[in-house]
Amino acid sequence: MQTVQEIAEEIVVREGGYVNDPDDPGGATKYGVTIHTMRRLGLDLTGDGRVTEQDVRRLSRGQAIEIFIDHYFNRPRIASLPRVLHASVFDMYVNAGGNAVKILQRLLGQMGWRVSVDGVIGPQTITATKEANTAAPDHLADAYGIARRNYYYRLADARPASRKYARRRDGGKGGWILRAEEFISPKYHLTDEEHAKRIASWG
Repeated sequence: MQTVQEIAEEIVVREGGYVNDPDDPGGATKYGVTIHTMRRLGLDLTGDGRVTEQDVRRLSRGQAIEIFIDHYFNRPRIASLPRVLHASVFDMYVNAGGNAVKILQRLLGQMGWRVSVDGVIGPQTITATKEANTAAPDHLADAYGIARRNYYYRLADARPASRKYARRRDGGKGGWILRAEEFISPKYHLTDEEHAKRIASWG
């Protein structure tokens, strides 16, 4: 199993460098750390009393990794979940915040466990996830990854501006879908035809 440090390093590579896409609600982002996160943490790297795009540009890879481990793994208590889920839930928490946990909680509910969908990893969620992993040790990680992929598709269904993240210009799988499938066994990856059918309504 990977260490938390190794997972965080992979997330930074996956996220890439500085971007400021007007279609991305996250705004200016570097290594996956958004300007909103930096403002919340008070990371004024230029020392001018404000957190602006220039501070985002100055963020180092090491600082991003530290932020992820402290605020997107330790504080949400992802370590309390079965290790088989650490990489995917951690990666999704960086990408979508508390929605990463809500996806898990909804999945647990579908599997028969009574869990509040509140985006918080508390005793109820921890116990239910451990029990689900014991009941289906070879399937929980894939089930979470598939639920995550479905979440991305639904986001793009509801927000046309986000469809470019789920569908490439040539119609193939976009970054969101490929990212989810990194944590899903190949046998559960969608074929190009299945992906095309899923997005056919987008026009």
